[in-house]
Amino acid sequence: MSGTEATITVIGAGLAGSEAALAAARLGVRVRLHEMRPVKMTPAHRTGNFAELVCSTSLGGEGELQAKGLLQAELRSVGGAIVSAADESRVPAGNALAVDRDEFSARVTRLVREHPLIEVVPGEVGAVPEGIAVIATGPLTTGALAADLMRLTGSERLSFYDAAAPVIAFESINLEVAWRAGRYDQSADYINCPFTKEEYLRFFEALEQARSHTPHDWEKLDFFEGCMPIEEIARRGVDTPRFGPMSPKGLDDPRTGRWPYAVAQLRQEDKEGRMWSLVGFQTGLKWGDQKAVVQLIPGLENAEIVRYGVMHRNTYLNAPEVLDSTLQLRADPTKFVAGVLAGTEGYLESAATGWLAGTNAARLALGLPPLTPPAESMLGGLVRYLASANPKGFQPMNVNWALVPELPAPEPGPNGKVRKLGKREKRPVMFRRGLNAFVDWAREEAGLRVAALPVPPAEVAVSTD
Repeated sequence: MSGTEATITVIGAGLAGSEAALAAARLGVRVRLHEMRPVKMTPAHRTGNFAELVCSTSLGGEGELQAKGLLQAELRSVGGAIVSAADESRVPAGNALAVDRDEFSARVTRLVREHPLIEVVPGEVGAVPEGIAVIATGPLTTGALAADLMRLTGSERLSFYDAAAPVIAFESINLEVAWRAGRYDQSADYINCPFTKEEYLRFFEALEQARSHTPHDWEKLDFFEGCMPIEEIARRGVDTPRFGPMSPKGLDDPRTGRWPYAVAQLRQEDKEGRMWSLVGFQTGLKWGDQKAVVQLIPGLENAEIVRYGVMHRNTYLNAPEVLDSTLQLRADPTKFVAGVLAGTEGYLESAATGWLAGTNAARLALGLPPLTPPAESMLGGLVRYLASANPKGFQPMNVNWALVPELPAPEPGPNGKVRKLGKREKRPVMFRRGLNAFVDWAREEAGLRVAALPVPPAEVAVSTD
């Protein structure tokens, strides 16, 4: 089938849907893009423009030290529309890619509406469409479409609220304080952070004083016992957390042989064990307060939080149960899901998954197999995580360095010693490795025209101290 004879459907003209439509059209495939605004507005939007930013105006930090910087570079290399519009409407924001809100969405709207292969269809879509489609309806997906997705994927696989705990980078956990164990005779699948009474009371006082997240008017939070925020648990009394999610029962501290006064547990979040989530620590605390409270947990004093906890209304799929890394639904491989609905967090992540879903939907319409970017790339790491994360309590994820493989250990110096590399040494190397891998994949496997040549690989210095 020739490009102009092939047609796909895209539902939603937010960041993910707009990027998906333009990516598919770039491959010569016709697109029917459905957007309900302004015919039907959401409580969060104020215009009918595409890719309207409803919260922050930042698409994340730039440069070789930033995970979002690598994802930006990957999207620039393949002509991603959202990053291009952001570059053209940027405003000063230090080392972050921030934009003029109205100019940005106006640029995206113009790109979409003026493309000869994209037909914009106004109005709400109440059911999953026939044929090849990208569903990118975001966190406020309407009830009828959400119900049809539940029918297709299973009702237990669609969440209507976010109740997330912080996720910690494994390399920042102090295992001289924390230890691996399960309760009683269970396998050692958890990392346990023990509190003395004094440490616990200091932690509890900070938790009490922390400022809670204030919901927007359109967010109606209903707290269920199974996802009660830790700060709400603490309001029930000083001992409530340690008789609940911080119970030390069945956990013998190997240094004392006794149960600690309280314990914070971490559960593995990814296959490689590079990300660990705090068990029972769902929270809506302000991020600054959240970090201060988390770093009062023994063993997490230098914790690097790769995803902060949130409590707000959201609609998203339990991605590891229903999605492949190509962003195809396992229940119906002609359907692709992108953006927040696919289990991502953040503007840039929505755009990136939109680009991949649109590209893969177009490939399928052209009789070509959908593809997954390489694991070393940030986009490849993200979609592989979505497809393979622990489905129990799955929560949306934003990009971070723990999504991509670690660097091989450097060779020892002449004295046989190897210095542990710091972030400022490792991350430029991981950035260049990831961008090289993505560009090579886009050119050689996906057959795309790329706007960037691979960058020279950075060298990792080896200590000879």
